[in-house]
Formats: sequence, structure tokens, C-alpha cells
Amino acid sequence: MSFADFKLDPRLARAVEELGFIEPTPVQAKAIPAALAGRDIIGLAQTGTGKSAAFILPILNRLLARERGHTRALIVAPTRELVEQLAEHVEALAVHTELRAATVYGGVKYKAQIDALRKGVEIVVATPGRLLDHMERGTAMLAGLEVLVLDEADRMLDMGFLPDVKRMLRKLPRSRQTMMFSATMPYDIRRLCTEIMKDPVTVEIGLRAPVETVSHALYAVAPTHKNELLIAVLRQTDTESVLIFTQMKSAARAVYLALQKAKFKVAVIEGDMPQGERQEALDGFRAGKTQILVATDIAARGLDISQISHVINYDMPATVDDYTHRIGRTGRALHTGDAITFVTHEDLEMVGRIEKVLGMALEYKHVAGLAFPPPPWDPLGRPAVEKRDRRRPTRPSLRRGR
Repeated sequence: MSFADFKLDPRLARAVEELGFIEPTPVQAKAIPAALAGRDIIGLAQTGTGKSAAFILPILNRLLARERGHTRALIVAPTRELVEQLAEHVEALAVHTELRAATVYGGVKYKAQIDALRKGVEIVVATPGRLLDHMERGTAMLAGLEVLVLDEADRMLDMGFLPDVKRMLRKLPRSRQTMMFSATMPYDIRRLCTEIMKDPVTVEIGLRAPVETVSHALYAVAPTHKNELLIAVLRQTDTESVLIFTQMKSAARAVYLALQKAKFKVAVIEGDMPQGERQEALDGFRAGKTQILVATDIAARGLDISQISHVINYDMPATVDDYTHRIGRTGRALHTGDAITFVTHEDLEMVGRIEKVLGMALEYKHVAGLAFPPPPWDPLGRPAVEKRDRRRPTRPSLRRGR
């Protein structure tokens, strides 16, 4: 199958060709025909499978067939970064058309967003909270909405956006095409699908399991030696661009400072940073000005950079799904990638869960020349030195028979 088989509007077909798209990915091959036919869709696909184009192309094709000048499509995503990435995809695919998109998210002033919405853009890409604010203020005019997409739905649930999403849905036209894309399908998301969709087509690609183009490696380490191990791994590994995940904002900042001190080109993004600084860090990483980006899980779904060669879990993710989302930042669009995870004693149970989902045992590796010894739980480490018996040796008895 090729993109030509979809019989897209020639202006879209031209953009697709210029972007170098030849064969659709599996999720695109299954979702695009159904979306072009106007069907509601439940898309279960891991990150990095090309699902953005799977709903953006049908939306653009639909919008080109009728009048423009008001908002007819809405794409909702959980993070500011993902909203910006999706808007960039819309712009790239709509480059030969007059269709326009506006981004709506928190952390920035309202005025620019209100001005954009008043101009009558055809597509709005938004986070749930700020969009709801605009709807309640009357600055988001969605009475003519025809298509709704909920992207990364399970992440919206994790981030506590489900009540906002439900309030938003009550204010939207009931007669519409609805598409929902998610890496996993928890109960609340399944229930929401039954409430808002009509006879949906389910497209399932590699549910829960990380992409096959990613290689996995574990490094056993004591918590106090993580920075030393990280620097050693980075210096001894052939990397192009590296995304490092920590659990806490304070840890992200500390790792950033440690790598900066070690003379690496590094940037950091975390939740307390102003949007402008976060965007600057992402842009620098995407452009190759910085080789390493340190992030909390806020970036697990929000980055769309095809050439990330390595993901390093400095801290073990809290769930198997979080592991999937994190490492989905590498090995994208059929490129290969490496996922490296630091394992402390407390992480051993999670390693077992991850291995169960992957269906294989993960390989432990070592870095040569480290100043600290491997921890006792390292299967490749030196065997523990037996404690010497410091008791005075017992003399053999001189008694006969003893």
C-alpha cells in the first residue's frame, strides 16, 4: 500500500510526497480509510507509530471539501509540547492549502490565543483546561465543529484531565466525527468511548508493548552512584541525541547541572519552567544544538523527534505503561533506538513486570573502569567477598579419641 491509494486531495498528496512519506505505517494504513469515510475511531497505538498523520490527513481532506473561515476540527492533547508538535504536523501537511490552525494551552497569556480564535481558524489544537476556559469565556466558537480528536487519552486520564474533558464534551455539538487515540485502554477511557462514539472502528497496533525497533539494557547501580554511571555511559556510548528521564523535578535539575559540569551539551525541561524556556530547550534539542535533554515524565508524550538515538531511564518509571511511553521517544518511524535503564534494589520488582510485558529477559550490562563496585543485586557483578571468620581457630584436641 502507498499513500496514493488513499486518493487524498492533490494538495495534500503533494505535501505527503515532499515530506518523503511513501508507505503508510500500520496504524495509518488501518485508520486513514476509516477516518476518510467519516467513521468514529478508537486507535490503540504506541507512541512513535505515525498516528498523528493518521488523523490529521483525513481532517485536512475533509475540511478542503467545504467552506472555510470557522472552526470545524478540534484536536485535544494533554501537554503544551504535544499541542505544539501536532500544530507543526498540521502546518506541514497543510502547506499547500489555506487551512489554518491555532494552538490553545496554559502558561501563556490569553490575548494572542483569543486573537487567533477570532480570525476563524479551521483547526484548534488545545489542552483541555485552557480550552475549557476559552469555551466558558465565549472566546472559542465551536458550534460548527465537525471533527473531534482526543490524542493520548490515557495520559489525559493520568494527568487528571478527565473531568475537564467531560465538561468540554457536554458543550460540543453531538453530531460530529470522534476519534480517540491512546497507548492503553484503562476502564475510564473505555467507558468514555461508549458514551461519546457511534459504532467506532477499533484500530489496534502493538497494544502496550514497546516498539520492536528498540533495544533494551539494564545497569545495576546504587542510588548514590547514578551520576557517575550516567557520565560513564554517555562517554562510552556512541550516541546521537539522548533523552534522560527522572521522576522528580529536583532530580532533573540536579542531573542537568552534573552533566553541564562534565562539559556535555545539555538542556532540561520540567514543569516549573516558563513555557518560553521549555520551548527554547526543546527547539535547541530538536535542532541539534544540545545533544542531551533531561526531562521529567512531562515529556514522555510530548516529544516528536524522530532521531533520538537513546532514552535513559535515570529513575525507573512508576508503571510499565510509563516505561512504554518513555522509550517510545526512540526507535520511532522504523528507526532503531536504545533504551537504557538504571536499576536500584527497589526497582527489581518493576524490572520483572517490564520483562513480562516484553516477553523476554532484559540484558544487564557493565561500564568498564568504574571506580565503585557493582551492587550486590547486579547479576554480572563480582561475587560478594565472604566474610572471614575472625574467631580464634580451635586447636585439635590432644585427648585420645577426639
